Amino acid sequence: MQIKILFEDEWLLVINKPNNVLMHQSYYARNIKEPTLIQLLKEQTGATYYPIHRLDRKTSGVVALAKRREDVASFQEMFTSKDVNKVYIGLVRGFVTEEKIIDSPVKNPDTKVYKDALTTCIPLNSIERDIPVHPYQKSRYSLDHLKPDTGRMHQLRIHMNKVSYPLVGDYKYGDRFHNRMFEKEFNCHNLFLHALKLKFKHPKTQDLLEFTAQFPADWSKIFNELNWKNPL
Repeated sequence: MQIKILFEDEWLLVINKPNNVLMHQSYYARNIKEPTLIQLLKEQTGATYYPIHRLDRKTSGVVALAKRREDVASFQEMFTSKDVNKVYIGLVRGFVTEEKIIDSPVKNPDTKVYKDALTTCIPLNSIERDIPVHPYQKSRYSLDHLKPDTGRMHQLRIHMNKVSYPLVGDYKYGDRFHNRMFEKEFNCHNLFLHALKLKFKHPKTQDLLEFTAQFPADWSKIFNELNWKNPL
């Protein structure tokens, strides 16, 4: 599997992470034996990289990594101080008709402590299809910009489920009937959450950097199926 490199300099590597790829080995993913992003990059470039932030295994899109372990902390300060602008695209069940601010704590899986979390959801497109999904005779979907102001684990997936617009393809927090419909009707088995844009000031050079990641193949198929324009 070839990883798309979006940017590289003396300190930083920015890539487009495929879906269904772990960032790195962890206790929670100990039963998954597939190569991680770090391993794939090692095979591709011969170098070891260190994640500055993370995406879920099933989420695709822009990820930034440090070339040296000692630089990770300075890069991570950007994320903890909210000096990074992140934009995701999500495909959800239901009609999102207006901008929503979701301000709801998310529980940390390690400490079991709830932490503040804030997400902005901005609708882009919606559609109703004559495909029955239990318990309705038709199905409705929306395409949304999702902008997390905080970086809690599974934040976007938890928040969208909390406001009754679960992400399609999310088998932990989503709607299993709609997930199965996408598998049966469209042969799409992945989570429809994509880290589209990442913008920040380079801690070393002070340059303002902005990156955009192309969508995986499933997204292109769904844009055609639902007659939606690719947001890019």
